[in-house]
Amino acid sequence: MRHPKLIIAGIGLAAVAAAGGAAAAAAAGGPSAGSAAAGHGATAATVRTAPATVAGTTETILVNSGGLPLYFYRPDTAATSLVTGGVAALWPPLTSAAPTAAGPGGTLTVVNDAHGHQVAYNGHLLYTFVSDHPGQVTGQGVQDFFVATPGLTPIAGSPAPAGTVPAAPAAPGYGY
Repeated sequence: MRHPKLIIAGIGLAAVAAAGGAAAAAAAGGPSAGSAAAGHGATAATVRTAPATVAGTTETILVNSGGLPLYFYRPDTAATSLVTGGVAALWPPLTSAAPTAAGPGGTLTVVNDAHGHQVAYNGHLLYTFVSDHPGQVTGQGVQDFFVATPGLTPIAGSPAPAGTVPAAPAAPGYGY
C-alpha cells in the first residue's frame, strides 16, 4: 500500500468535509438531516448481530439498527470516551437514552459522557465509521478502532447496568 498516512489523512479530510456537508444540510433542514441522525443512533438505538467480512473472514458482528458496523476504541475506559474533535467526526458515537438489544448475548448499557447517552456493549463504548455502509466493514484496525463482536470481552470495571435492556422484536433476516 502506498503512503498509508496520506491515504488515512485523505479519508479523514473527505469524511470531515462530508460531515460538514451533512451538518449544513441539517441546519438548512435538508433531506440528510433525518438520515444522519438515524444512521448514528441519535434516537432509540438497536444493537443486533449480522454477518460481515472482516479482514477477509466472515464473522458475526454488532451493527446498529441501520445495519452499520459498530466499533470500539481500544484506549477508551468503561466510563470515559477518549474520542474527541476530528476523530469523533470520523467515528460518531452510538448514542441513545434507551437502546435495545436484538441477538447479542452481552450487556448493553448507557454511559453519560461528553457525547451524551453513549451506548456500551460489555463496557466498550460503541461507534460507527463514516466511510462504512450497511454490511461493509472498512474501519477495522484504523486509528485503534476495532469491530465489535458478540464475544467481546467485558472491560474490567464496567459500569453496572442501570436496568435490563429490553430485547427488540425479532425481524426476519438482517434487512439488507
